[in-house]
Amino acid sequence: MKPRTGDGPLEVTKEGRGIVLRMPLEGGGRLVVEMTPDEVRALGQAIDDCEALKK
Repeated sequence: MKPRTGDGPLEVTKEGRGIVLRMPLEGGGRLVVEMTPDEVRALGQAIDDCEALKK
């Protein structure tokens, strides 16, 4: 994984055997997280199950 600096859009890309999430942060910069496909699915399910997002 290459280090990156600066702001940018929300990105999810496949790099090697992992999946990399780049999320912009308030105040500048980005959070960069490398996950396995299973972790990505678990994160997606956790977001889908979030009560705050349900109408």
